[in-house]
This record gives sequence, structure tokens and C-alpha cells, in this order.
Amino acid sequence: MSIQVRYFAAAKAAVGRAEERVDPAPATIGELVDALASRAQDARAAAAVFDRCSYLHNGRATTDRRTALADGDTLDVLPPFAGG
Repeated sequence: MSIQVRYFAAAKAAVGRAEERVDPAPATIGELVDALASRAQDARAAAAVFDRCSYLHNGRATTDRRTALADGDTLDVLPPFAGG
């Protein structure tokens, strides 16, 4: 299974890259995000950022980390944004 993951703002800073293609064993967004955080240089900081994120799964907004993943999916990792 191959998933395209794109990171934005604090999520990008936490993992040190804008995007990557991963071949995960995890089958849900939550399992994948936990695995990605554990690989970061500062895994605890990355996990804290990811815990506050929402996601675009194939272009559809979700906060449900139980969402199943399939081969060819795209996952955008979106931390909360502030502004006025």
C-alpha cells in the first residue's frame, strides 16, 4: 500500500519535510500518523502536533483517526491555523 502524505505549517516543521510517499502497514489515519510521529527526530513533539491536527483524506476533511486508508490515498496533515 502506498500513501502520499503532505504536511503543512507546524506538522511540516515537526517532521522536517513537506511531503513523502509511505508504504505503511497501518490501516487507519491514526495508526499511520502515530507511526510517522515515532520516526520524527523529536517524536514527542511531532505526536503533540499531530494530536491537534485535522486531515484531508483524498480531499475530504476529517478528524476521525479511525478512517481506513487504501492504496493510492492522499493524506494532508493540517495543524490548527490562527489568523484574523
